[in-house]
Amino acid sequence: MSGNAVKIAYSPCPNDTFVFDAWAHGRVPGAPALDVTFADIDITNGMAERGELDVLKVSYAVLPWVLEEYALLPCGGALGRGCGPLVLTREPGTGLAGKTVAVPSERSTAYLLFRLWAADVLPDGVGKVVVLPFNEIMPAVRDGRVDAGLVIHEARFTYQDYGLHCLADMGGHWESTTGLPIPLGAIIAKRSLGEQRLHALAESARTSVRMAWDDPEASRPYVRAHAQELDPAVADQHIGLYVNEFTADLGDDGYAAVRGLLTRAAAEGLVPAISPGALAFP
Repeated sequence: MSGNAVKIAYSPCPNDTFVFDAWAHGRVPGAPALDVTFADIDITNGMAERGELDVLKVSYAVLPWVLEEYALLPCGGALGRGCGPLVLTREPGTGLAGKTVAVPSERSTAYLLFRLWAADVLPDGVGKVVVLPFNEIMPAVRDGRVDAGLVIHEARFTYQDYGLHCLADMGGHWESTTGLPIPLGAIIAKRSLGEQRLHALAESARTSVRMAWDDPEASRPYVRAHAQELDPAVADQHIGLYVNEFTADLGDDGYAAVRGLLTRAAAEGLVPAISPGALAFP
């Protein structure tokens, strides 16, 4: 596949740099060159809504707003089990009624899972929601600037270092109520690229994932250069949790999880309903 460099944005988190390392560094045979922008998930979600780049790593929760312009790639994203967002507080058992909760993005899958959880277990809701970059949420809870924080990524391995307590596990609630894996991050590409190019992009992403698994050491410099949590052991845990069989191929369970999330959220009035077939890869 030849042509101009593909403009892509993904996060500096270990799972994304691990997945895209081989492709970004020209080691995937026949893959197009990548023009990479690193950005927090809240930024990439906004980029998708504005149609700014060719390929983006976004929250599954933003799909209802962008599927007209973008297609969901069947690989490269983040789903799994035991990897969901956590609600953290300074004191164990803190109630959330009337409290301020920090979240990583109002269009994040984490926040959508939080709202579905809250609809089930918090009849009085919460007081106020504020958006912070995900790496600022735990310090804000620790320092008392917010009452609770909804955290993602490697925070599940490090929150105790901040003296924080896990009030609830959004992924655990999702898995126990649906039996499905937790859909977190998606790779999307512009439909205007055309079917042939979209398939080549998907194959490039899938090959990049498999190359990373075949030679994990090759990705370490890229992962370490961009990790916001520098402990290599934490980065390895992060990759082990978020890069799995669903990253190589969504498969039936992966698609069922995404459809289930968006269908439940639409039923609660949290997102627009998507049309039948909107998730299908061209």
